[in-house]
Amino acid sequence: MPEFFLIAKIQSAFGKEGFVRIFSYSDFPERFFNLHKVYIEFFEVKKIFYVEEVKKKKDFFILKFENFNNNRDVEILIGKDIFVDESSVINLPADQYFIHDLIGSLVFRNNVLIGKIIEVLKYPANDVYVIDADGKEILIPAVKEFIDKFEPSEKKLILSPDANIDYDEN
Repeated sequence: MPEFFLIAKIQSAFGKEGFVRIFSYSDFPERFFNLHKVYIEFFEVKKIFYVEEVKKKKDFFILKFENFNNNRDVEILIGKDIFVDESSVINLPADQYFIHDLIGSLVFRNNVLIGKIIEVLKYPANDVYVIDADGKEILIPAVKEFIDKFEPSEKKLILSPDANIDYDEN
């Protein structure tokens, strides 16, 4: 069964020619110019949609799908999430990971399980991992000083032994 990755949400119709305005969840907005097909979920089934045209406006993108030629055609799409399959996923540089790779990862320090990553907060300076440690939330900056290594295939994040993080090791 194919795996799908969320990249955007359809916000509204745009103009009168069948374009939709989207909200991007991607850290790589230029990716939209290379999309040929996407998936949109209807009744728990992902349906393929072919991208006919992409335009960048001031601080957002608009998309036009094949066979959607006016506002009435796109009404059914408003509020829907846009997904891509594995073949359209961006290849990341070394030491960068997708949020979906991080969520659910177990976090260890000095071979002791601290908890599980439940959320990644995006801030201008750096991301912050939200760790659930038996019901207590711990915030860890996603910076090299705190992270020893991340093993995405094992969903395992190892903290640096000398990272000054406030949590109960007992």
